Amino acid sequence: MLTGHCLCGTVRYAIEGSPFGMYYCHCSQCRRASGSSFATNILVQADQFRLTGGEAALTAYESSPGKRRHFCSRCGSPIFNRQESAPGILMVRCGSLDGDPGLRAQAHIYVASKSPWFEICDALPQKAEGLLSGG
Repeated sequence: MLTGHCLCGTVRYAIEGSPFGMYYCHCSQCRRASGSSFATNILVQADQFRLTGGEAALTAYESSPGKRRHFCSRCGSPIFNRQESAPGILMVRCGSLDGDPGLRAQAHIYVASKSPWFEICDALPQKAEGLLSGG
């Protein structure tokens, strides 16, 4: 089982299954939400994710139609994203994990909007758009 939490420790979660994908997202929204050149996310089945603490502190922002970014209202840490177009899947921010998810990134996505100061130097596939509709 994987566990994770926000920076202040208020919002806590557990994933009772194995993630089925990991990717680096270079879209402008992930860059702004993370304050970095990209965000690293894992894909998990929504029914395998559960909050174990701080549910009242979890809030969401609809960054684009049908996409909600969930984060701690106390410290601002991004926790997961959910899209209406893929209701059974959550995109969990790897920076909030307590341990190793057991897989490694499989692609860079939204490289068409990556930051100009970051150079991708690995051999992973680079996709101009995303894995799921809506980014």
